[in-house]
Amino acid sequence: MTTSSNALPDFDDLPELEGLGLKHAWNVFGPDDVLGSMNLITPDRVVAAASLVRSGQRVSLDLPLNLPSPPLFGREAYEHVVFPLNRNEMDDRLDNFHPQGSTQWDALNHVRCREHGFWGGRTQNPTDGPMGLGIEQFAEHGIAGRGVLVDIAGWIETGDDTYDPLHPRPVTVADVEATLAWQGTELEHGDLLCIRFGWPGAYRALNEQQRIDYAEAPTFAGLEGSEDVARYLWNQHPAALVCDNPAVEVVPGDPAVGSLHRRLLPTLGMALGEMFDFEELRTVCAEQDRHTFFFVAAPFKVPNALGSPGNSVAIL
Repeated sequence: MTTSSNALPDFDDLPELEGLGLKHAWNVFGPDDVLGSMNLITPDRVVAAASLVRSGQRVSLDLPLNLPSPPLFGREAYEHVVFPLNRNEMDDRLDNFHPQGSTQWDALNHVRCREHGFWGGRTQNPTDGPMGLGIEQFAEHGIAGRGVLVDIAGWIETGDDTYDPLHPRPVTVADVEATLAWQGTELEHGDLLCIRFGWPGAYRALNEQQRIDYAEAPTFAGLEGSEDVARYLWNQHPAALVCDNPAVEVVPGDPAVGSLHRRLLPTLGMALGEMFDFEELRTVCAEQDRHTFFFVAAPFKVPNALGSPGNSVAIL
């Protein structure tokens, strides 16, 4: 079911989950919805976004699959094996591959909201079998639309030359709004909101031992986990929130402030992307004096998977 963003309720008019005080949008797109905010990718918005293509320049938004290395959050490195099929043909495979180990999309079955369950109130765990919210839902729907680069790092650095994306700086609504004003950018409903904290560049600057140490306890700048941020994001009605850090929100977070993942994924159905690479895109946007582009991504259609590599490109 697709609902016009003009008909979506204000965040403060959404009901709350009993005992948690978290707003939810489980009935906004219909009781059996499996797409959440991706419903806002509509044919007319895709057509309008395609008109943003002017130079035809393409920019990959993915990190190499083997970065970060070592992987973060307890994930393991994959093994790439090349082998002959016969004397003239070669093949290869990935063993122990974690689809969320590098640039990746979160599926709506990735995070649950305690006893209330996953998006739409589904209480079955994915470990018990298919429950309808796997990444194949996004893949089948297709991800394409108006991408907007929100260069948080660029704006912060204009007034703070000590900014470090690997330091846990919480980014507030005021920061996002100030960045948009600095860029002269206005958001539209259904945007693919690409937030640059500068993490990929800072991570690449680490040497091998520093990366090993960092993987033990990663910290980084990201969105504040507050209700204010959730309110702002919902009321902007993006189709997805696509960030260049490993978890969208600041890590470590503040338990007193709350978890943005829990506020967005299972309750508001907001599609999330992590560890996208906006470093080249930032340069191209500066050269073309624009922050909007045609965003296209094709998640792997793995039935019931909890995530997928980003597989994304910006076309300007």
